[in-house]
Amino acid sequence: MNFIKYGMDVLLHLDKYLSMIIQNYGMAAYFILFLIIFGETGLVVTPFLPGDSLLFAAGAFAAIGSLDIKLLLLMISIAAVMGDTVNYTIGKTIGHKIYEMENVKFIKKEHLLKARDFYEKYGAVTIIIARFIPIIRTFAPFVAGIGEMKYAKFLSYNVIGGLTWTALVTLVGYYFGNLPAVKHNFSLVIFAIIFISIMPAVFGVIKQKLKFEKTGA
Repeated sequence: MNFIKYGMDVLLHLDKYLSMIIQNYGMAAYFILFLIIFGETGLVVTPFLPGDSLLFAAGAFAAIGSLDIKLLLLMISIAAVMGDTVNYTIGKTIGHKIYEMENVKFIKKEHLLKARDFYEKYGAVTIIIARFIPIIRTFAPFVAGIGEMKYAKFLSYNVIGGLTWTALVTLVGYYFGNLPAVKHNFSLVIFAIIFISIMPAVFGVIKQKLKFEKTGA
């Protein structure tokens, strides 16, 4: 419980924690950012790690000179592509066994099912679209591995999606992060990013509830 509470505190005060990381660890901050993005995209059990909000915040810090934007983009892009590749490999290797299990420790089965439905609806392009949808982003490559998408095809979508996602969100933070209105209300901006990030999931829940009520009626 304390771990979840700490995780939420880090997420909601990302500007403060990221500032501490940059000040205390210097160049190692790039490696820490690499690990977080890699974990969020590559490890099926860590969809709760910050993705969009972290990229935006890192871009904003690069805007004020705390991080080098070129090195930042290089590190997080590699992390995003490598993360999805590892996730795909895990899905291809043990994904079928996990689907057959009733209760999967550390993994919510409904997240897998939503990612599978998303994949069945949009096909290979899911690997690109899912980059901009939290939770689905973590499970999409896993499901692609289970679906036995050819690796060469997966890799092309993975690279396009990874580079587009990291560049777009980070550069938005970079170009807007140094504006006075954003700079003095950074916490509100982080809340806005989080809110936008979870909206697809909220709409999904509402849609499912309405569908259930309609069917039940």
